Amino acid sequence: MTSPYSFVRKGEPMGLLDKLKNKLEKAKGRGKEAAGRGAGDPYLESEGRRDRMKGGAKQVGEQVKDAAKEARRTFKR
Repeated sequence: MTSPYSFVRKGEPMGLLDKLKNKLEKAKGRGKEAAGRGAGDPYLESEGRRDRMKGGAKQVGEQVKDAAKEARRTFKR
């Protein structure tokens, strides 16, 4: 079974689509947070903050996976 990201070369630090999805989620969260602040809706504001944090956490997780792959590749030689 091939990966949906098969056009991305193996060994690339973070898949391009993963980067874009995480950044999009963070941007969506920023927008919701600003809209909630402007409308005086604390629920929407907190939902935006949650989306922003979720996107950031996913990005950090991808970076940890990349670091582990790089460490394995370094010690393999």
